[in-house]
Amino acid sequence: MLNKSEIAHKEVQRRGILCLCILLVGIALASCHRGGNSDVHFLRFEQFLLDENYANANATQFDSPLLNYYPEDTQFMQMLQDFRNDEVVRYIYHITDSLYGDFSPYEKQLDHALKRAQKLCPSIHYDRFYTLITADFDDYQNRVFCSENELAISIDRYAVGSMHKYQYFGLPSYILALSTKEHIISDCMAAIARAHTVMPDRQPTMLDYAIAEGKAIYFTEKTLPGIADTMLMRYTADQMEWIKHNLSQVWSWLIENKMLYASDYSQLRNYIDDAPKTNAFGEGSAPRTPQYIGWQIVKQYMKKSGSTMEELLEETDSQKILTLSGWRP
Repeated sequence: MLNKSEIAHKEVQRRGILCLCILLVGIALASCHRGGNSDVHFLRFEQFLLDENYANANATQFDSPLLNYYPEDTQFMQMLQDFRNDEVVRYIYHITDSLYGDFSPYEKQLDHALKRAQKLCPSIHYDRFYTLITADFDDYQNRVFCSENELAISIDRYAVGSMHKYQYFGLPSYILALSTKEHIISDCMAAIARAHTVMPDRQPTMLDYAIAEGKAIYFTEKTLPGIADTMLMRYTADQMEWIKHNLSQVWSWLIENKMLYASDYSQLRNYIDDAPKTNAFGEGSAPRTPQYIGWQIVKQYMKKSGSTMEELLEETDSQKILTLSGWRP
């Protein structure tokens, strides 16, 4: 066990090479055939990078427009070597690989979900899949990220709850609770929905955020049938009970305090960021309450409008969705 000063030194060293991880966004490239018969296959770049059994693999398989890899650059390759040798990174890799060395169960789950997504929204086609280690746990929001046809999972984010040696890298308990294997596939589907959601060409308001997140939850619900509401919302059972019981009061509070059309992020973050509660609503409250409201509005809108999933994701008028939904708590 390292002492505190050694841990601090390792943290500085790790952050010094973090830019490498950012450059390696395209890591772990794998392709599959497009269409309804496609299978999802992840190629594990963290294994290629950190496991000597993969060291001689053909690097050209990682050729991707998303991959910034410069083997001809001496400085870059030195950074890469530092990354490989870093004690903290190797510990992160060891824990992650012990949990997710075999990724086939998640590939199957994602494959089924993507096939449902393609039926609902034919324009959705994913043919490149990645796993990676970022070794950066501060930026929790970017645990899954994707473009229109590529998806990457920062797989170490879903292993941090087992990293006792470094005291879970200082993450609070509410983040650790969201960083489990059970959240991987639902996080992927929500990320895909966000990647295909067209936002208004202006500074988003709280209503825009609520509707956009409502679309992501609705999409995830439809592509993962049977998923629990608590998993969709990433809530505890108590948080779900709280929002259902207090929904009318929350809606009234947002209207009366003119928050629904506010666009200043410094005002909105208390309501939309991951947190153990919503400060404005006190102890025991649920976080991300506009997200839940947006989900209810979108569900009602889809019942009344008869819109397709594709039309839903492309609709940028949040006020229109709210009005046509007729939703009231």
